[in-house]
Amino acid sequence: MYLTKEVKAEIFVKHGKNATNTGSAEGQIALFTHRINHLTGHLKTNRKDYNTERSLVKLVGKRRSLLDYLIKTDVLRYRAIIKELGLRK
Repeated sequence: MYLTKEVKAEIFVKHGKNATNTGSAEGQIALFTHRINHLTGHLKTNRKDYNTERSLVKLVGKRRSLLDYLIKTDVLRYRAIIKELGLRK
């Protein structure tokens, strides 16, 4: 499995406040980005996997919603997470 407990905890420590703060917007955005990158790599080799493609589109929408929430509430946190993860827009 590509996403173990240790990898998740590492993502939340790096982008959230700590490993147990899994509800922070930055941590969730970082987790979604990790999953999106993994699914994108999978789809490069398996072009006709439409279920994965649908999952990828849903994840991108969820991440976009969280980013929209973050830009409304705190622009500085939004800019920091965009720069940290290398996202566009």
